[in-house]
This record gives sequence, structure tokens and C-alpha cells, in this order.
Amino acid sequence: MILLFVNKQRRRSPEELVKIKALCEEAMNLCLNRPFVDRRLRKANLVLSATINFVGDDFMRRTNKEYRGIDSTTDVLTFPLLSMENGKLLDPLTDADLVPHRDGLTEIPLGEVLLSLDKAQNQADEYGHSFEREVAFLVTHAAMHLLGFDHVDKDSEKAMVLEQERVLRTMGLSRKASAKENTPSDSVSSQKDVSTVPSGSVEEDLLHSGFCAIIGRPNAGKSTLLNTMSGMKLAIVSHKPQTTRKNIRSVINRDDTQIVFVDTPGLHRPNSKLDEYMVDNAFRAAGDADVVLLLTDASKGMPSPIERRACEQAAASRKPVILALNKVDTVEKESLLPLIARYHSLFNFAAILPISARTGDGVEELIREISSHLPKGPRLFPEEEMTDQSERALAAEFIREQILHYTNQEIPHGTAVDIERFEERLKEDSKDEYDRDLVKITASIICERQSHRAILLGHGGQMIKRIGTAARINIERMCGCKVFLDLHIKVRADWKNTPVQLTGLGYVRED
Repeated sequence: MILLFVNKQRRRSPEELVKIKALCEEAMNLCLNRPFVDRRLRKANLVLSATINFVGDDFMRRTNKEYRGIDSTTDVLTFPLLSMENGKLLDPLTDADLVPHRDGLTEIPLGEVLLSLDKAQNQADEYGHSFEREVAFLVTHAAMHLLGFDHVDKDSEKAMVLEQERVLRTMGLSRKASAKENTPSDSVSSQKDVSTVPSGSVEEDLLHSGFCAIIGRPNAGKSTLLNTMSGMKLAIVSHKPQTTRKNIRSVINRDDTQIVFVDTPGLHRPNSKLDEYMVDNAFRAAGDADVVLLLTDASKGMPSPIERRACEQAAASRKPVILALNKVDTVEKESLLPLIARYHSLFNFAAILPISARTGDGVEELIREISSHLPKGPRLFPEEEMTDQSERALAAEFIREQILHYTNQEIPHGTAVDIERFEERLKEDSKDEYDRDLVKITASIICERQSHRAILLGHGGQMIKRIGTAARINIERMCGCKVFLDLHIKVRADWKNTPVQLTGLGYVRED
């Protein structure tokens, strides 16, 4: 990371500025080295850079008025150069984004930051904590904005708050008990940042906290297991293979543990660009997780070559791999011990446990085993969060689930669902954003052929009506209110092999 500092104020001495610069470098590096930063920005031959301007109140007021139309002094302003969202690049890097650097490296400027040291000092005094803590917080806040996090999207803002808290704790700059809860209205810090949270709300590190990727062949029961562990429907379930297409995260909380489970698409031989996307994301999830859970169907025998490959890659990165033999309620108990022995001879699993995701038998024991392999760390998601999936994304999956249920042969796997509108109507006396009396959803079912469209419509539109009615029931359970669901069918030939179509439908690599 390269930081260029420009001093446009005169109140801080050169000695003070040296300490402030070191503080900025530490905070910025802690943000930019996180896993959520796009892998394309973390290659060995690339170096990220940013410019931090130390400015006074007058300069900040003029800039704030010019660029934001606000005639007041704020604490920090950011001017990103890359088009990003929550750490991920929205567009491919071009020559305009790259700057030749020494030693054969290529520099990628992220943007420019304006930091008012006067304002930072005033806020530190008002909140009752150190100037160093305020500067570290503001630089972290700016780094997150450079990476495409914002306050508009609720999930994005939550991620910002968690990251800012993590950086401050890592730097040893915890809040003091005298910190005030409210901040000035013209400050960036007033927007639900950690500066506004009482000091008592900061948790100590949990005994076990981390990610567990669930991998396995199609129809092994991964989605059923995820739903059983979470106690709610987060992933769609079908007897047909390759039901799950995207990595779905579910957060499981226990007394001193938080496990973020990642339900991945089934490991199979790719036959299309969509298949390649699915398998690639499954392998990436296994590579990024703290623990890998291989889920197999106990009635199917030994693991396939692609499952062995996933285990070997996890082992090569020194990740513990736990084997769960699922669907033991469907096999003779006498056959389990020989099967466990065969698996044990094949691979050095951290543990082998028989379970039934459908009945819940052995699931709590599995959770305890997984948690024992997770490191000590902070809570990664708020305790009330159950999943990283938005209602919009879950609605699309509930519709696709019914397509899988009601149609046969190649049709289910040649379809996708695009949510075009998701409108909410709040009650007249609503107390929060979830106090709704109606949700209106317009969605398109994408298929590959006109013949598929005819089948999905059905005689007199009966099939699409059946799909919509069944999907609406699950969506209403999720939303907690009445749902109006308007379904349409569109034909897009060979969409599964068209990158533009796949990207538009949300099938992008999870870098």
C-alpha cells in the first residue's frame, strides 16, 4: 500500500504529523488487506495507492460546498477513482486504472481522501476519546468508501460498522466509557458509525468465530442441512440435482460461538459457463473458509474425484476437513462402521460424523465439532442476522424452487429468475421499515427455448399460475405480510453460456 500525504493545514507540527501518518497507514492497510477486497486488486504484481490530504476547517467547508452542496465543515471526504461495490470491482480494470511503478509493479490509485484534523480533534474532545482513535476511525471510514461501501444499502452500512470496529480494536483504540452516543449532524460519524455506539456494546472476542464451507455432490443434502441448522428456510430444496447455484451464507450463533456457514453449489463436471461459475465458487468458498465440511450421501458410497480434489485443496492450505455422512436414516446402521473405515483410510479427516439433515439427528454434535476448529475472533455478523441473502434474492430462489418442483427434464436447469421490481408498502402506523402490509414483486422467468416457454405457461396459463401461487406462500412467510407476485416468461437463447446474461442475473465469481 502506498499512501501519499499532502499537508494543507498549519496547526499540527511536523512531529505530530509523523505520528498521524503512521496511524493512517496502519488503519488503511488493515482495511485493504481484508478478504472482501476484490482478488483482482490483491495480485502480487499490483500495489494499491491513495492520497490523504490533511486540511483545515475552511478548506473542508469550501470543498464540501463545491462537491456536496453543503455549506458546513465535515470531518472526512472521499473521492473514489474505481467503480466498486462492497469491495468488489464493478467493471474490469483498464489501462486508465493502472500506473507503472518501480520494481516491475503496477500501481492502482484508489482515490483521494480529505481529512480535517481540526474537526477530528473537536469530535475526539466531544466524544471523550483520544484524537488518535478519531483519526483511525475516520481513515477506516474513508477506506471503506474508497472500496465502494456506502450508507444507502443497509447491508453495506452494517459491513462498514463491523469493519470500523474491527480495525479500532486491532489497533488497540477501544472506546472509553465517557464516549457520547450522539454526534454532530454535519459529521460523517453521525451515520450509524461506531462512534455513536455506547462503549458497553463492544463485545470481547468470541471463543470460536469463523467461516465453514459446506461442499459435496449435488443432492447430498447441503441446503437441507443449512435450513435445519438455521431453523428457517434460507436455501431452496429439491430432489433434482444442482439446485443451489450461488453461495448462500447462514449465520449460526451459540453461547460463545458464531459460525458463518456457506452453502455452495454441488460439485459436478461443468457443461456450461453457468456450471463453471457454480463449481468455481464452490472451490473458492472452500479455499477461503476456516473449516471445510464435506457432506456426502451415506447411501452413495465413496466420494467422487471432484470431492477428493476439493478435500486435497483444503488440506494443502491446512484447513481442517470434517466429513458428515448424511441421510443415515435411510441406510442400515450395520453398514456405517465399514463405510466410516473406508473414508478414514482414504483421507485424513479432522472428524467423521453420521447425521441426518432431514431429521436433525447428529446436527448439534456436528455444530460443536465445527466450532472446536474455529479460531477466537470477533462476531462477524450482528447476532440477529440469520443470512447475508436479501429478501429480493430469496424471493427469486423461492420462485425457482417451484419451477424445479413442477417441471421436469431439462427445463428446471435451463431457467433463471430475474426480480425486476420489489416494492414495499408500509402500514400507516408503521414503526420501522419491516412493518409492511404489502410487497409487490415483478419477476421474469428466463428460459432457453420457445418450447420451454409453452411448458412453463401451461394450458391456459395454469402452470405459471401454479408456480406463482406456491412461491408466494413462502415469500409471504419470509416478508410477514401479503405479497402480490407478477410472473412473466422471457426466452433468452443459450443464456447459460452468455457472460453478459449471467452477470445480469447475478452469476458472478465471488472473488
